[in-house]
Amino acid sequence: MTALNDPPHTATELSDEEIFRAHEGGKLAIGATASLADPRALAIAYTPGVARVSRAIADDPSLAAKYTWAHRLVAVVSDGTAVLGLGDIGPSASLPVMEGKAALFKTFGGLDSIPLVLNTTDVDEIVETLVRLRPSFGAVNLEDVAAPRCFELEARLIEALDVPVMHDDQHGTAVVVLAALRGANTVLGKDVKNQRAVISGAGAAGVACAKILLAAGIGEVTVVDSRGIVHVGRDGLNPVKAELAEITNGSGLRGGIAEALRGADVFVGVSSSRVPEELIASMAGDSIVFALSNPDPEVHPEVAGRHAAVVATGRSDFPNQINNVLAFPGIFRGALDAGAKKITEGMKLAAAEAIAAVASEDLAVDRIVPSALDPRVGPEVAAAVALAARQDGVA
Repeated sequence: MTALNDPPHTATELSDEEIFRAHEGGKLAIGATASLADPRALAIAYTPGVARVSRAIADDPSLAAKYTWAHRLVAVVSDGTAVLGLGDIGPSASLPVMEGKAALFKTFGGLDSIPLVLNTTDVDEIVETLVRLRPSFGAVNLEDVAAPRCFELEARLIEALDVPVMHDDQHGTAVVVLAALRGANTVLGKDVKNQRAVISGAGAAGVACAKILLAAGIGEVTVVDSRGIVHVGRDGLNPVKAELAEITNGSGLRGGIAEALRGADVFVGVSSSRVPEELIASMAGDSIVFALSNPDPEVHPEVAGRHAAVVATGRSDFPNQINNVLAFPGIFRGALDAGAKKITEGMKLAAAEAIAAVASEDLAVDRIVPSALDPRVGPEVAAAVALAARQDGVA
């Protein structure tokens, strides 16, 4: 709900008719890469010619990487428990989102992908399912899995599979947030080492953002959830938040979002909580506000702009859209180009640097990251990630 002091949204209204017509029949189709125009072509692509290829792979399983699409195919996997801002809507209702994700992979990363929505929320069952399906794909993009279960699921799959696995809601968000902070600091002449960031939300995105900002050398991170500042000794912390408390809040702050934001340099909103204007006004001078909740940011960008030097959202109708599409297609493309078996922290940091570098040519307070449609981003991120994979020894 929009607060009374918020300016109206400026997004172009989309009609139901236009939206549903675009989704009718789904958004994906399988296309053949081999010609089937005549009997000879058919005999090569299918029987009897295909039998020779199958025999060769049976004798040497490594040939599957050359003669099938599996090594370049990303499985986009969800259980439908944390879909966009809709919450736990189930696997069938999540499928349009996963189809859209697959379309983004193709458009911005040149990768084929297949949506897999699973009718279970049991971590053991999901892991077993993907282990059994492993010969059919070359990477796993976890999507819209609720926290804290998503942390265990990702860790289990990384351990069980010999292919890159990444939960995009965590790491894609974190990579683009770091890239945006690099851009904002360059514009403002600030050093991340001297900054304190407040992250509103301790779910998948919030935890990953905290960790990547710390890895990038930020001075301090304070995380706030629905019960206030996450700190050592607070009652009721789950294991993920308990670990987070150990590495954040070095100043020992107590209280809620008001106490956290007072004097802070950076705000990163990855929850649905509203932040009043007076709390943004209490931040340090030349502050940076990333209000990323969709469709309604934690604070309207025009309101935040009265006090902050740089403001970003997750929406396309305001400047500085922090969009995961800047990260995940290139990350997976680079990992697969390098033959990486996993996605390392170094690869994520390299992706953030690559995104920031693309934006560096014409940085401004209203352009701290490239456009989500910038065709340079995917190839640049892929190249940087592939190099980092080799440097990290996972290629």
